[in-house]
Amino acid sequence: MKTLIYVAIAVIALILDQITKFWADSHGLGWKMPVIGNGDGLLNFTLAYNEGAAFSINPQSLMPWLSPTLFFGILTVIACLGAVYFFRGLHKRDYLSKIGIVLIIAGALGNFCDRLRIGKVVDFIDFDFPDFIFERWPTFNLADSWVTMGIGLILIGTYFMRPVIMKTGKLRI
Repeated sequence: MKTLIYVAIAVIALILDQITKFWADSHGLGWKMPVIGNGDGLLNFTLAYNEGAAFSINPQSLMPWLSPTLFFGILTVIACLGAVYFFRGLHKRDYLSKIGIVLIIAGALGNFCDRLRIGKVVDFIDFDFPDFIFERWPTFNLADSWVTMGIGLILIGTYFMRPVIMKTGKLRI
């Protein structure tokens, strides 16, 4: 695949993330809309804001002298540069891992755009697993989903596709 296709995937993922966050944010805090089930059903759209990192963890407790926007900006730049470095080292036919990296970059940039715009991340997807993991899964957004899917694609690419590529020099499915 040409680099332009990967850039297009990242741009589309970033735009979808931002559009859905603008939509959710436009409804105001306290907004909740059942999608599957009623009330606290399987899937709701519920507006929430996350000022910390994943699962609302507050990394500023380690470096309170650093502003959250600057902290997450530095973290985003480091993560994206690392991802690009990893991307460039992949076999040209390891499409799954490359798409995974692109989705991770789009997710990181999507959440950082929120931090630049309003100082926190807009979350709105409220999903309930059957009550064996959490009472309710933490609210998330498309950027978080892109990162999760990206990690999954990298794992699939690494453990299933890469051995085929390394053994034959060609990708055979």
